[in-house]
Amino acid sequence: MASTLKFLSVLVLVLLIVDAANGKGLKLGFYAKTCPNAEFIIHKTVASFVSRNPTFPAALLRMHFHDCFVRGCDGSVLLNSTSTNQTEKAAIPNLSLRGFNIIDTAKAAVEKVCPGVVSCADILALSARDSVAMIKGPWWKVPTGRRDGRVSTIGDAFIHLPPPFFNVTQLKASFASKGLNAKDLAVLSGGHTIGIANCAGFSQRLYNFTGKGDSDPALDSRYILRLKSKCKPNDFVTTVEMDPGSFKTFDSSYYKLVSKRRGLFTSDATLLDDAVTKAYVRNQAKNNGPTFFKDFAVSMEKMNAIEVLTGKAGEIRKHCALIN
Repeated sequence: MASTLKFLSVLVLVLLIVDAANGKGLKLGFYAKTCPNAEFIIHKTVASFVSRNPTFPAALLRMHFHDCFVRGCDGSVLLNSTSTNQTEKAAIPNLSLRGFNIIDTAKAAVEKVCPGVVSCADILALSARDSVAMIKGPWWKVPTGRRDGRVSTIGDAFIHLPPPFFNVTQLKASFASKGLNAKDLAVLSGGHTIGIANCAGFSQRLYNFTGKGDSDPALDSRYILRLKSKCKPNDFVTTVEMDPGSFKTFDSSYYKLVSKRRGLFTSDATLLDDAVTKAYVRNQAKNNGPTFFKDFAVSMEKMNAIEVLTGKAGEIRKHCALIN
């Protein structure tokens, strides 16, 4: 009940500044007149899932990131493959995405009240934000008005999603191509404070880093032993906590792990190889994340506006997994 009242109070504040557009065709409270209960319905739906499974916020946040980095935040990651086209969902990085049922359930609930009005892209953006807030994470503004994309291809996912083995130079280039800077990279990487990872995503760092049966020297040797006890060679099934001990709670402990050389992926460890990202990691780790929540909100607001479709572009899907 308290969660619902808090959400409603924040929503009222949002609607008071309904005309505050972000410059890209999106604005806070976009559905205030056409579907005034949309955001509450989405919030209520997400809450029903998160209350039963607190790992869903990590899944929805990851899905939102994967959506925005490929063709922009247009819901293209939600589309199913067809007999003539393999969509982003079929790409290896997206095979482990979870939470599609949450988006579909929220969409169905909104469609009952306001058919053909609220986009799947907006539902995903709002669901990611709301779910993170539900596990004591930050709250960020989500201007709405996104339209759903009609194109989704497996190749685009491989081209635009930064893989976990990227070094910091490659990561900065990937983020820069989306209008995000080195600080955004360090901040958004902090999203790894929640969720789980498949052993296959970092197994090479444990068993065959340079092709000679060695381990990654950038990974703490004691942590390597711990991970090896859980992840055997060629293990494609087992998962481990991204942030051991608090993987269901959004906090700044990720930065302490990285500073101790215990980040799971190369993309985590390499944050210590750049002056800007290293300084951010060290500051958050040393001072218990003094600005992390605020910074995360700012970076998420930048990310959720990447290459959005607005106006008459794209469409409003009837079902999030299918183009109309």
